[in-house]
Amino acid sequence: MTKLATLVETLYTGSSLMSVRFRYAMITFDLVTVFYFIIVLPVHTTPVLHIVDMCIAAVISVDFLCRLWLSRNRVQHLSQVYVISDIVVLASIILNPFFGVDLSFLRVLRGLRLAYSEYLLQDLRRDFAFFRLREHIFVAFLNMLIFLFFVAAAVFTFSEEAQGVDGYINAIYFTVATLTTTGFGDITPTTNTGKIITVFIMIVGVTLFVNLARAIFTPLKVNYTCKTCGLTRHDPDAVHCKHCGTIVNIKTKGAE
Repeated sequence: MTKLATLVETLYTGSSLMSVRFRYAMITFDLVTVFYFIIVLPVHTTPVLHIVDMCIAAVISVDFLCRLWLSRNRVQHLSQVYVISDIVVLASIILNPFFGVDLSFLRVLRGLRLAYSEYLLQDLRRDFAFFRLREHIFVAFLNMLIFLFFVAAAVFTFSEEAQGVDGYINAIYFTVATLTTTGFGDITPTTNTGKIITVFIMIVGVTLFVNLARAIFTPLKVNYTCKTCGLTRHDPDAVHCKHCGTIVNIKTKGAE
């Protein structure tokens, strides 16, 4: 048991080449599963797809239990956005056959793991200066994409008119047109519930677009947590924290 615990801790928190490769493999797995969940949504479930879903659920479950095991504060860990999204995704896969409503649209929330998992982001920050300087842009862009495909998946699932691949494409088209407040008018909601959802999409969509624009055009900041005051964003060449004056050791290309 001790050897297993050591191996798990090494893989998830170690700095060896094997550990880094393992974590990048998990990033690849997350990307592939998000893409898979988006692509197969309009496809009717087959025995093969069911087996694939169960395999994905098994990997997510093992990964979830390992991270929970390593966590020092498990209650705080379970309150993280990406952990809650994993629980929702697992529930949608395992419990989907027992519900009268298709829960597949919830699986798109798996993408939140890519934007908020510190386990995944720490290696990208360390190994890629481009990502380290523009992390806030990546996160803002991911938030917008996740919201777009989640809403499109929900619209497709609950719309009586949306069927098959064409219906899914129409759901995505409607969501993008609504989210950007373009409103061509060729696809419009006819029920009060649909109209309320449309208003919600427009409000959140504009907020996400503004957030993305602000992330792109504001001065670049580096993600580094000050050990004294906790400030997380600093100038790339900062020597002292602007909030409390503590010396910060931000890694740069010349210092590595």
